[in-house]
Amino acid sequence: IMDYGYSHQVNGFYVGGATGEGPVLKAESRIELFETVIAHNQDRGELILHVGGPNFEDVKSMIAFANRQPVTAVSAMAPNAYYSHSDKELVNYYKTIAELSEKPVLIYVTPLMLGNNVNSVFSELIETENIIGLKFTLPNYYQLSILKMLRGGDINVINGPDETLICGLSMGADGGIGSTYNLMPDKFVSLYRAFSEGNIDRAKQIQYDINKVIRVLLEFGAGNTDLKNLKTALSVKLDCDMGCCAFPCAALSEEEKRKLFQSLSQAGLQLQ
Repeated sequence: IMDYGYSHQVNGFYVGGATGEGPVLKAESRIELFETVIAHNQDRGELILHVGGPNFEDVKSMIAFANRQPVTAVSAMAPNAYYSHSDKELVNYYKTIAELSEKPVLIYVTPLMLGNNVNSVFSELIETENIIGLKFTLPNYYQLSILKMLRGGDINVINGPDETLICGLSMGADGGIGSTYNLMPDKFVSLYRAFSEGNIDRAKQIQYDINKVIRVLLEFGAGNTDLKNLKTALSVKLDCDMGCCAFPCAALSEEEKRKLFQSLSQAGLQLQ
C-alpha cells in the first residue's frame, strides 16, 4: 500500500485509524503495525500515528513509542462511542495526550466521536501547546469553516470524508486523509492538484468519478461494510492479500467478490 501510494505522489500515511482498524486491535499489534510502517517509510513522506483507544494505559504506551520514532504527529479519536463524556472530560483527555506527547497532536473527529461537541471542545484545546489541528470527518462544512478561523487561521484541518474532499478544500481544509485514497491515490492527488491550480471544474469532475467507486463500496452487499469491500478490492488491485476485517466480520464469498469487482469495473475502477 505504501509503495503504491508513494508512486502516485501521496504525501504520507495516517496509520492505525478506522481503516487500519486500530481501535479494535491490542496495543502490541498496533505498535507492531507502527514499527512495520516506519521501517518501510524510509523518510518518503509524513507519518501520523493514531494512538487513541478506550484503554488509556494502551494510549500511553503508544504515545511513549511514538515519542521515540521519526514520525510527524500523533492523533486520537475520543475514548469510545458508547459513553457520553462531558466537554470537560474530553478536554482533559486530549490535554493529557498533549502533555504526554513530544509530537504534535491532531484530534480525530467523527460523527460518533466528538461530532456533537467538537466546536466547544476544540475552541479550548486549540490553545493547548502542541495541539495543532484535527482530522475532520464530518459532513458539516460550515462547522469546518468556523474551526478554521480559530487562532487566526493557524490551525491544521484535514478533510476526512472521501466523497467530499473538494468541499473541505473549498472551506479551507489543508489536505485530506481517507480510506479510499489507498485504492485511488492517483485520483485524489489529481483532485488536490486541480483544486490548488484553480481548475475547479476539473476537480469537481474527478470528485464525481471518485464517488462512483465510493458508492459501490458503501452500498454493495447487504451486511458488508465498506471497509471489507475496500480490502477485498485492494487485494486484487495490489495483488496482495489484505485479509478480512477483525472478527466478527466474515470474508466475502467468491460470488460476492465477482459481483463487487463487476460493479467496481462498471463504476470506472480498473482492478487489474
